[in-house]
Amino acid sequence: MCYLCLFYIDQTLADAASEEEWAEIDRQSLASNEELKRSGHYLASNALADPQTAKTLRIRAGKASWSDGPFAETKEHLGGFLLIEAKNLAEAMEIAEQDPLARMGAIEVRETAGF
Repeated sequence: MCYLCLFYIDQTLADAASEEEWAEIDRQSLASNEELKRSGHYLASNALADPQTAKTLRIRAGKASWSDGPFAETKEHLGGFLLIEAKNLAEAMEIAEQDPLARMGAIEVRETAGF
């Protein structure tokens, strides 16, 4: 089964972290991805650019409306994703618990729809 792990970054925590802390998280994240590749769980991953670069589309009554940035009213923003293969949700959750980015916000783990 495929699971998508969505990484939500708490900007307050991100801003408070030093360059050295971020460098360590980056190093640990890359090492974690390499381990997931070796174990056969890794399918894909990527970080996202700053939320201010985003545009959000809504279509209502056949009319497109675009707004700047992410629209969700939250202190966390979507920072990236990890697509993994796991035998079940419990294993996917165990994998997510090992990711160092969890210290900077939250990780949502969701089974893909399979189509």
